[in-house]
Amino acid sequence: MKQNVVKKRTTNLFIALVLLSSCTGKQQGDGYQQGPAEVLFDTVKTGDATIRNEYASAIEGLSNIEIRPQVNGYLQKIFVDEGDYVRAGQTLFKIEDRIFREQLTNAKAALAVAESNLLTAKIELDRKTELTKSRIVSDIQMQEAQASYAAANASVAQARSAIASAQINLDFSVIKSPVDGYIGRFNYRLGSLLSTTNQEAITVVSDNHQVYAYFSLSERDFVRFQREHTGSTVAEKLQNAAPVALLLSDGQEYAKKGRIDAVEGQFNKNTGSITFRAKFDNPNAELRSGNTGKIVMAQQLKEMPLLPIASTVSYQDKIFAYTVDKENKVVQIPVVISGKSEDNFIIREGLKQGDRYIAQGFERLQPGMSVTAQKQTQNKK
Repeated sequence: MKQNVVKKRTTNLFIALVLLSSCTGKQQGDGYQQGPAEVLFDTVKTGDATIRNEYASAIEGLSNIEIRPQVNGYLQKIFVDEGDYVRAGQTLFKIEDRIFREQLTNAKAALAVAESNLLTAKIELDRKTELTKSRIVSDIQMQEAQASYAAANASVAQARSAIASAQINLDFSVIKSPVDGYIGRFNYRLGSLLSTTNQEAITVVSDNHQVYAYFSLSERDFVRFQREHTGSTVAEKLQNAAPVALLLSDGQEYAKKGRIDAVEGQFNKNTGSITFRAKFDNPNAELRSGNTGKIVMAQQLKEMPLLPIASTVSYQDKIFAYTVDKENKVVQIPVVISGKSEDNFIIREGLKQGDRYIAQGFERLQPGMSVTAQKQTQNKK
């Protein structure tokens, strides 16, 4: 019984080995019959290209005005809240003003006294002037009367100046916004002692109906910028520069374009860069002081070697293209790019105009495999 079982198992194993060998041979035969893989070739061509250069930027309002007290006193009232939009001349804060009112009252009283003294001096001067005609009063007495009148007149002017000064201090106890804009964070609260020597401002008012975006260019980019734009001065080159775009922190492009309107006078010695300023309209207050983003500047290039991005692969931040050697065997070569233009890479190293590369069908190829051309692709730019 055991012998029959052993014979049966042996027979089944033999049949399985025969079938496996037959299948393997068929697969090998099929693979041999396939021959070189067919791929699509193309050649590197030149064309016009547009590069989008991006620069990190910091956004500031058209004006960020610190609100500081111009007189000393306790903060008595706050009429606005943090983040409010205020108009120029709108009242923001009030400093306790009793001392300034008393100063104004004293100044007015001093003016009344000075005017009374002036009137007395005028009467005395007029009297002595008449007496002088009769030679009853000497010239010295006349001069003394004139001096007294002049001193009284000066006292009146001084008293009036004191009133104006007291009125100014009283007016300064009411702090108003100098511009339209948004209120920032408060650094002081009700009851705080405000002083003209305080290190921190009470708050900041930001005028954001237009904003400035500050960004920096390297020395190399600055030299290129000057060469690409017409004009004999930097100001003329800025006027002839194309509008720039602003990418917000979420990657979306801001709806309005901006214009570069200023450039710093010198390079930063520490960073080797120079700062540019672009101005953007901000009618809907989408941008605020302190926002960040990226300035996008378009660079136009002529007759550059272009390679379709779809005809390349990327490994560990390196870009490769596929070509063939003299024996039509696959060669993987690294390419160095200087930028992107729509669906193309702009080639700097690795390939040049007229070089042949595998445009399609390289996904399953390995270096050293034999390939054959199927057909030429259409011209790509």
